Amino acid sequence: MKHLRQLEELKKYSSDKRLAAEDWNKPWQTLIATALSARTKDSTTIPIANELFSRYNSLERLSKAKITDVEKIIKKVNYYKTKSRNVVNCAKMLMKDYKEKVPLDFNELVKFPGVGRKTANVFLSEMGNDAIGIDTHISYVSQKLGWTKNKKPEKIEEDLKVLFPKEHWSSLNPIVVKFGQTYTNRKKKDELLEIIKRIN
Repeated sequence: MKHLRQLEELKKYSSDKRLAAEDWNKPWQTLIATALSARTKDSTTIPIANELFSRYNSLERLSKAKITDVEKIIKKVNYYKTKSRNVVNCAKMLMKDYKEKVPLDFNELVKFPGVGRKTANVFLSEMGNDAIGIDTHISYVSQKLGWTKNKKPEKIEEDLKVLFPKEHWSSLNPIVVKFGQTYTNRKKKDELLEIIKRIN
């Protein structure tokens, strides 16, 4: 299958940089770090999330945090004021309604403040579930490689779910995002995508 070979090629061209959703000890940390990374570089998000989780090392502590204290820690992420409220309210909700367990259900996840479709899907795929998180990287690459003609995230997600076998869904976002982060120069990225597009 052509698109699977293209995906494999994207992987070869990518660095193995850690993404914001990867390598946390607890599911709640994964969820919150992923939410913090929206519209913010992973290289900025990861050290900030590390600091946040060392200061508030349990959900209970985070749920009782002052929003202004969280703001001071996460100030370098975009929309930090909104995200600070979301982080504390998310922790409260997990304590009160979910017995500290993050649900592995898309419809439940999107009920949390600051958790949209992309964050929910990235979290689920990180937890080993079959899901595709659509962000700017995957949108750009999917259009360039002809995997989709759509621009809306939900439509791109639908197209990729039809195109790729289920066992590849959870690896799509990390592979494509790592490729996008490796080649930040648009010209170089487009040259490589043109080569990858020609793979049969």
